[in-house]
Amino acid sequence: MNKLLLIIKREYLAKVRNKSFVIMTFLSPILMVAMVVLIAFLTQLNDSEKQVISILNESDFFHNEFVTTESTSFIEFRNVSLKSAIDSTSNLGYYGLLYIPDANNLEEITNKSFFYTKEAPSTSILDKIEDVFKTRLQQNRLQELGVSNQDFLAVDKAYDINLSTFSGDINIKGFNEIRAFIGGGFGYLIMMFIIIYGGFVMRSVIEEKTSRIIEVIISSVKPFQLMMGKIIGTSLAGLTQFAIWIFSASLLMLVVIFVFDIDPAAFSGANPSMEAMSSVPNVSMMNEKILALGVEIYKIPWLMLISFFLVYFLLGYLIYSSIYAAIGAAVDNETDTQQFILPVITPLMLAIYVGFFSVFNNPHGPIAVAFSLFPLTSPIVMLMRLSSGLGEGGVPIWQVVVSILLLIITFMGIVWVAAKIYRIGILMYGKKPSYKELYKWLKY
Repeated sequence: MNKLLLIIKREYLAKVRNKSFVIMTFLSPILMVAMVVLIAFLTQLNDSEKQVISILNESDFFHNEFVTTESTSFIEFRNVSLKSAIDSTSNLGYYGLLYIPDANNLEEITNKSFFYTKEAPSTSILDKIEDVFKTRLQQNRLQELGVSNQDFLAVDKAYDINLSTFSGDINIKGFNEIRAFIGGGFGYLIMMFIIIYGGFVMRSVIEEKTSRIIEVIISSVKPFQLMMGKIIGTSLAGLTQFAIWIFSASLLMLVVIFVFDIDPAAFSGANPSMEAMSSVPNVSMMNEKILALGVEIYKIPWLMLISFFLVYFLLGYLIYSSIYAAIGAAVDNETDTQQFILPVITPLMLAIYVGFFSVFNNPHGPIAVAFSLFPLTSPIVMLMRLSSGLGEGGVPIWQVVVSILLLIITFMGIVWVAAKIYRIGILMYGKKPSYKELYKWLKY
């Protein structure tokens, strides 16, 4: 045990005293904050560009339907040919020309209408134009059936069903997706930590193997102690770096927001205009929903979520870093690791994509449950599901217990396999290993 502690201490100090480690620890938060501020600035800059669309309307319809907003202006051409209108639009640098020809009826007019642009138009612009056509067509069709405009507006009024829990609290539409995003954030953090610091473990083993220092060390300690010492020491150094990153990046972000007077809404891309706000049908109802959303976020079981994050993070990281250590021991240089890395990363990528897809649609469906129990994907997918709570209404307790037990069993099995490969591979030079070769090492 003393030797294991000595190896952990040696690995930890070797990592935190490394010049590149120190530089990246203090430089990364600055780069992260700078990147976020740059994205917010570019988003604001991109949204501030106003699109001008010219209209050549030869029909008796659509005279007041296209309304200028903060992001889009509509300018109407009169008494010009289509070719002249297109040339003028192009020469003036307008975004596009909407041509509405004359015809016998509205259906025919809409079918013959065209939107001319220099390049393929954006989906948001097309949605605005198509919504105007769609609304006018619906009005026209209902009028032919004897329904007035007032009746149409009454029929077309938006409806959101009232949501409530069994206990009577207001429920929020889309809150399951917010919960899944929060859980997914924790899962993504685990994946990034495994990839970054698992790679550190692998490179550390390769460096010592190629410098032949390992032959001296292995004469004093067991290969298993050396492997576990590397894994634990590197992970402690990684946790130290992560803690510094989170603290310094949060502090730096607050300083940047207050010093440069940045609107935090710009980071989320949300920029509600006055026009949009005025279109809200019931401000008090909206305030009530925002308040309910804040209450729901506050009610997320953060303590439980963070506790299970630490459990799944620890077990998931130990499993994958053991594999990384075995790969490092089996090869002589980083180039030879490529054939082994892809099968290691694939379950992590699968957990992120399948997790979001399945947990968003049905957090307690069979796919979400299966991936949250499978040990190589459960650290990510289970955290996505746990954001909805534990027990009644959330993840059943037995599924969490089974998931953790499977992780522990898998960890013991993979450490046993990794130790076998490590023991042989660490002293093997000049031979490019294959999967068949690794299988033979397990029998020694």
